[in-house]
Amino acid sequence: MEQIIEKMVQESPYNVHLFVHNLTTNQLLTSHQLETAFSSASVIKVPILIALLSYIEHNKLSLDTTLPISPDDWVGFSVISEQRLTQSTLYDLLVWMIITSDNTATNVLIDEVGMSFLNDYFRHIGLQDTVLQRKMMDVERLALGIDNRTSARDMAHLFTRIYRQELLTAPYSQLVIDILSRQRVHDSLKRYLVEDVKLAHKTGGLDTVDHDVGIVYSSTIDYSIGVFMTNVMDNEQARQLIGRLSKVVYAQLVEGKEGHS
Repeated sequence: MEQIIEKMVQESPYNVHLFVHNLTTNQLLTSHQLETAFSSASVIKVPILIALLSYIEHNKLSLDTTLPISPDDWVGFSVISEQRLTQSTLYDLLVWMIITSDNTATNVLIDEVGMSFLNDYFRHIGLQDTVLQRKMMDVERLALGIDNRTSARDMAHLFTRIYRQELLTAPYSQLVIDILSRQRVHDSLKRYLVEDVKLAHKTGGLDTVDHDVGIVYSSTIDYSIGVFMTNVMDNEQARQLIGRLSKVVYAQLVEGKEGHS
């Protein structure tokens, strides 16, 4: 598996960061450019989800608490904006933020706790390279080179802790896995998997990056996988490569056969 992956990475026209971690045995099986930080795109919404649930727990808030949404908050790529919603529950905002990568929901949640709270929390749970520096769809800050960052190492660390349910109490830990498992965007890690695989994951993409990271649950092994593409020129091509890499790993670890690219 490692040799096939290494060959695919070397032949990729894009910069690839990746990890595959056997969660059943706690063994890092393969990795590439683990420690180099890159633009996080929407995968940063996963640590935001954890931070918000920690905040909700700590402050004994209800998930049914309603937050106001101003029309000024409405941004693109958002079912909140499509519906012209002027309020939403914390629960709905958290779910939409993950399963459709809703940007309005994310920004309303960022405003609720503040960027400094989120960044402090990221450091608190051991994320070394993950930083939130702009809200979603803030093209002005992005144009100035101010972006949200993470690394494959941080995502491997985060998803291991999610899997072990170490970050929150049991009901909230299970809620995180439940929400990630309801992901509706399946054009990368799940792209070429024939079986109905349980995958708790989050995608992220901008013009020059494409990511997908999550946990694969099976009867024989649970593993986390993250593939992060940077310097992307063709997003569709990048997502296909993530799908091919994922298929190789699944074939080896779950089906017990050498995958082919």
